[in-house]
Amino acid sequence: MAALTGMRGNDARWQDGRTFGMVYDAGPEAHAMLETVAAMFLHDNALNTMAFPSLARIQSEVVGITADLLHGPEASGFMTSGGTESILLAVKAARERCREERGVTAPEIVLPVSAHAAFHKAAHYFGLTIRRVPVLADWRADVVAAAEVVNENTVLVVGSAPQYPQGVIDPIPELAALAASVGANFHTDACMGGFLLPFMEQLGMEVAPWDFRVDGVTTISADIHKLGYAPKGASVILHRTKALRKHQTFVFDDWLGGFYASPGLQGTRSGLPMACAWAILHYLGTEGYQRLAQVTIDTHRRMVEGIRDIPGLAVLGEPEAHLVAMAIAPGYEEALDVFAVGDALQTKGWFHDRQTPPDSLHATVSAGNAPVIEEYLADLATCVGEVGGTRLTDRSTNYATLE
Repeated sequence: MAALTGMRGNDARWQDGRTFGMVYDAGPEAHAMLETVAAMFLHDNALNTMAFPSLARIQSEVVGITADLLHGPEASGFMTSGGTESILLAVKAARERCREERGVTAPEIVLPVSAHAAFHKAAHYFGLTIRRVPVLADWRADVVAAAEVVNENTVLVVGSAPQYPQGVIDPIPELAALAASVGANFHTDACMGGFLLPFMEQLGMEVAPWDFRVDGVTTISADIHKLGYAPKGASVILHRTKALRKHQTFVFDDWLGGFYASPGLQGTRSGLPMACAWAILHYLGTEGYQRLAQVTIDTHRRMVEGIRDIPGLAVLGEPEAHLVAMAIAPGYEEALDVFAVGDALQTKGWFHDRQTPPDSLHATVSAGNAPVIEEYLADLATCVGEVGGTRLTDRSTNYATLE
């Protein structure tokens, strides 16, 4: 225990609200409840839910709650280990469906440059060609450019709600219509927004259309371990209908071990995150999520306002939910380096991811950041003054696990 405690000395301090992303905090009472549930399901395995029927029921209910939230009365799906697995399965399902229904043997995916890197991972794994689509000045996908690359080999078009780098929602209805025009799937990547945007809408905030109410949306990914406040890793992949879901699963019946079927990339699946996801959904309920959504949006707006009040800093675009990309304001490029600001913030315990292009610091705001947002903005102003014209030679933007 002493050794493990020592190893954590330099880890991001999410418990103090000083980490913008990675871990999301619903408060100490929720922590205590989740730790109790985690201990109950620590050793349970969803590889075979006939052995653990509780996990079958948990998965069914979590998927059903998510489908209701995303306005999918006939939607069906599974739980996964996280957004990357959900995205991989959406790509795999699109490939299988279009091969079966349209005979596509050289599958292509139409992908905005702002879409998550996991789509590139999926294309690499499953043999799809990527047709990249630029973004406009507002950082949203260029629908005209997308229309130029959609063709008879397109099996999937992608949009994000919101996209990760700048936090804006892509024009989902227009992109989904392009996919439908050639019989392709359309995937809304709501890994970030799936458990925030619905509650924003319930609170009366304006939210661009993105879920199953949009014609042509075939699949949606939504991460419960982000703004659903479940521990890692818990995500949901939803298909518009149960019939479409069949293209996700793998079934094999020519094995000496008997019939084998798997809904995702994993075989063995820990029951712990599944049970914790079920528990936090029921623990918070609609009112709890609305409260956390309001706190998150208020904190996000204060952060954006505070950044823009500091000379030399800017926020890229007009983020619509809880994401922020902080960059150097026009005219200050020679006087200030945003990566130097980020390193200075880290010495004070604040963690941001670097991203480029353009060079910026990324923040995912959640309710756990609310108590310390004014301290953060004060430290940010101090760091800008301290770094002055210092420019770092290290321009790396690692979002990775590499050794």
